[in-house]
Amino acid sequence: MVFSNIEFLYVFLPLVLICYVVAPRFLKNAVLLVFSLIFYAWDKPIYALLMIFSIIMNYVFGLIVEKEKNKKKTGKWALVVAVVLNLLLLGIFKYTSFVVSTVNHISGSDVSAINVTLPIVNKTIDLMHIALPIGISFYTFQAMSYVIDVYRGHTKANKSIVGFGTYISMFPQLIAGPIVRYKTVDKEIRERKETIEDFSEGIFRFTVGLGKKVLIANNVGALWDEIRVMENAELSTFTAWLGLFAFTLQIYFDFSGYSDMAIGLGRMFGFHFLENFDHPYESLSITEFWRRWHMSLGTWFKEYVYIPLGGNRHGMARQLVNIAIVWLLTGLWHGASWNFVIWGAYYAVLLLFEKVVLLKVLKKAPKIISWIYTFLFVVLGWGIFSMSDMSHTKDYISALFFNAGKGLASKNGAFLALGSLILLVVGFIGSLSLPAKLANKISSKNENLKLILKIVFVVVVMVLCTAFMVAGTYNPFLYFRF
Repeated sequence: MVFSNIEFLYVFLPLVLICYVVAPRFLKNAVLLVFSLIFYAWDKPIYALLMIFSIIMNYVFGLIVEKEKNKKKTGKWALVVAVVLNLLLLGIFKYTSFVVSTVNHISGSDVSAINVTLPIVNKTIDLMHIALPIGISFYTFQAMSYVIDVYRGHTKANKSIVGFGTYISMFPQLIAGPIVRYKTVDKEIRERKETIEDFSEGIFRFTVGLGKKVLIANNVGALWDEIRVMENAELSTFTAWLGLFAFTLQIYFDFSGYSDMAIGLGRMFGFHFLENFDHPYESLSITEFWRRWHMSLGTWFKEYVYIPLGGNRHGMARQLVNIAIVWLLTGLWHGASWNFVIWGAYYAVLLLFEKVVLLKVLKKAPKIISWIYTFLFVVLGWGIFSMSDMSHTKDYISALFFNAGKGLASKNGAFLALGSLILLVVGFIGSLSLPAKLANKISSKNENLKLILKIVFVVVVMVLCTAFMVAGTYNPFLYFRF
């Protein structure tokens, strides 16, 4: 996709900023809405129509739900219809081919394609190969949270379709989050004030995310790409762990980098999005890890699935069932593939085991033991997450423990490790809170020094990122496909 890489954003962002700054106050949301739709439609305009439909549908249902919410039966039915329609859109475009291929596999059918002709436009759609609209999981969840919160009385419906459309389509976090709940930006959608302080902090935060993506994620990703395509006979145990460690760093710096860029861009336009990551690789339990990783998704499932199911209010057995349901849905949210279902089940088992037994043990254990346990199982989880070919996943994970064909180590693995050692060490240290703590300690007593260090950081990282992107060809974000 043209817009799913940083190079396009480099060209697009200055134009948006210029138009936004010169626009009068009452047109600023309209500017963001128009440019966000252009951003989304650039490569496949057809899917911008889907987003526009989602905006109109949820805008109308928000008004209906607010009007009828005191009439319990009418308001509840309006909410149910809105949620069902949103899930239907998500299901058709994200899961149809997965369901059809699964049914074909179970039934032994040889049907390679199932076609449906749309009567109005006379267009035939192959249900086995529906292209996934980028970011549909993110903006659909945002839309549903809006209608639900209006029904609950947590926020008021936005009477302006331009304002609501800006919330759904806002390009800084449109494609890969964080998932922004309407009630957290309601006031800023209606009225906000952009400041020099916010703008400068936004540039700094954007640069942090850009550096994470271009300088670290892309480069450790190249190591992972080289290792993951190796034949099982070439894959020593050491090399398999090296590749998975590289992916562990890649997905963190890629996704947290995008979140940093989105938060930074939001600040430039006067929005204050909530944090999405809190150094998750420092966690001392799987439970803690999921409080620190993709926090906006965890909050969404807690608020709109776990608590409505009963949460922990109906005894331990019911709570465990609720956790299992949430994690199977979390796996499916990430993608229409069995590896994501298994990945969700994997974490459901770990979290249930911690809830019943292990958390008490981990609290008494030395921190290093708790950290090793957590990090090991997170890395193994990324092994399931990263490969959709289950036979390849099985071979790769077996190689992590011992590959009879190649053994524990190989010259090729040692060569790859030595060539990437500095990058891997820098990446691992960079995933922890230590660098931020050191930077704050150095500059905390001198505001001028802090400003100078930020300016130097922005200039150096921007120059390096630009050089890397000129030398490279394509820089997609991993979470764009979810």
